[in-house]
Amino acid sequence: MRRGITRGAGLSLPAFIVTSLALPALADPLACGDLARLARPDLRIIRAEAVTAGTLPADNPARAALTGAARARSALPAHCLVEGTIDPRTGAGGVAYGIGFQLRLPEAWNGRFLFQGGGGLDGVVGEAVGAIPVSGATAAPALLRGYAVASTDSGHRGRDNADASFGLDQQARIDFAYRAVGAVAQEARALIAARYGRSPAHAYFMGCSNGGRSALMAATRFPTAFDGIVAGAPAFRLTRAAIGQIWDTQAFLAAAPKDPEGKPILAEAFSEADLTLVAQSVLKACDAADGLADGAVEAVASCRFDPASLACPGDKTATCLGERQVEALRRSFRGAQDARGQPIYASWPWDPGLAAPGWRAWKLGTSKTATPNARNATLGPAAIANYFLTPPDPGFDALRFDFDRDTPRTAETAALNDPTGTFLTTFTARGGRLLVYQGVADPVFSARDLAAHWQELARHNGGGAAFSDWARLFLVPGMTHCGGGPALDDFDPLAAIEAWVERGEAPDRLLARGAAFPGRTRPLCPFPQEARYQGGEAERAESFACREP
Repeated sequence: MRRGITRGAGLSLPAFIVTSLALPALADPLACGDLARLARPDLRIIRAEAVTAGTLPADNPARAALTGAARARSALPAHCLVEGTIDPRTGAGGVAYGIGFQLRLPEAWNGRFLFQGGGGLDGVVGEAVGAIPVSGATAAPALLRGYAVASTDSGHRGRDNADASFGLDQQARIDFAYRAVGAVAQEARALIAARYGRSPAHAYFMGCSNGGRSALMAATRFPTAFDGIVAGAPAFRLTRAAIGQIWDTQAFLAAAPKDPEGKPILAEAFSEADLTLVAQSVLKACDAADGLADGAVEAVASCRFDPASLACPGDKTATCLGERQVEALRRSFRGAQDARGQPIYASWPWDPGLAAPGWRAWKLGTSKTATPNARNATLGPAAIANYFLTPPDPGFDALRFDFDRDTPRTAETAALNDPTGTFLTTFTARGGRLLVYQGVADPVFSARDLAAHWQELARHNGGGAAFSDWARLFLVPGMTHCGGGPALDDFDPLAAIEAWVERGEAPDRLLARGAAFPGRTRPLCPFPQEARYQGGEAERAESFACREP
């Protein structure tokens, strides 16, 4: 078992109150710089220094798109910055490995600890500020609220968080899949206790995308580590979702026009006008089902749409879709299947968010050449070859993936990587709380897949009130991956989980707003409930009630 550590100016804070919890003292606190003395052979502390209040540069746009973290500059309070590596080693091919981490310890600590999830394939230590992992969020990051915040690269350093070369190393696979969460959580808690002289009163995990997968992994593999967990767009069946990415790319390539060399141009399978036409048709079919035609589909469960309704009777025009386009949409939205028609990955809900830039960025991209830049085509294939296939097969052409022959080759990684477990009694017995959110128009992980898993979780955990006492899922109409789209993507899940854990205030709704609909507020309802218009001012959340369909 890993040993934990044993003990032998500038920017003004915003106008919210940083509450400090009464905690038992453990020992005299260490000065920030003295934390470096706690290094061990299996714990390198590279940096331990005081940071004055100021600002942090905006997150890398590519990384922000994968994690949901806001791209704006972040205000920083005065704090202690610790950076280090757990279990440094030399792995396969002579590559240096180790679980890199960052920990920020605010001077005005509120007694809480937040583990910040990553995104993509990790490989990068994100700035540990605890930004709300929804791209439209305006709420203050956790560090500004007084949280101690940790982040990790999950055990490998990549060129970026799309680099899958770590999959060639067995231990790096294990660290990425789950072990880094437990190792960093343990060392971070020990460093927190050393700095403040007391342990955190409450510990939380919050992340989106792969950070959401790590959040669910925390609940399933480390059930005593966190009191409250926020999982956004969780990649809980990441292995099958990666296969789904290949399925989608193949489907849309079949509908794409070709360049002079006969190579398909993925981004041109659908024009912006084509996707807008589909989105408007989905709205026409489903918008008013919640009692109000307002540009959003709240009645997610009942929305039905057939792209064949837009098929051109003759030549392609601006008001219809070509035959290959109709088939591509049908194939994509019904989800990956084997030759017998059995599902490999889930189907997808119809939502007007499919015309949003975030949907195109993943499914189609914007490249005007036969070299695609869609994230499904750049992130998925390398991950399939190097990580999801066992043994890894670096030369594998994932765009020629055979859904019958090759799917079984991913089973070993799925067992390691995918937090699909339903037996969470240790987590629940100690009062753990789980809040999950997902965009209905998410182009990476199907909201239907998550809803089906949620129903399975409920069945295995008493159903009804017994389940909702500790776990709630919120679907966000129109929202793409970790934010964006024609959606109300400005809400604060961290405040909600904190109130639930510490004051017993279960989130019966989350209040949401967003730049896509200025002046509008709506409730996000706990699944399977949906927002229903009850009359009154149409732009106010108070005019809606959460009801089961």
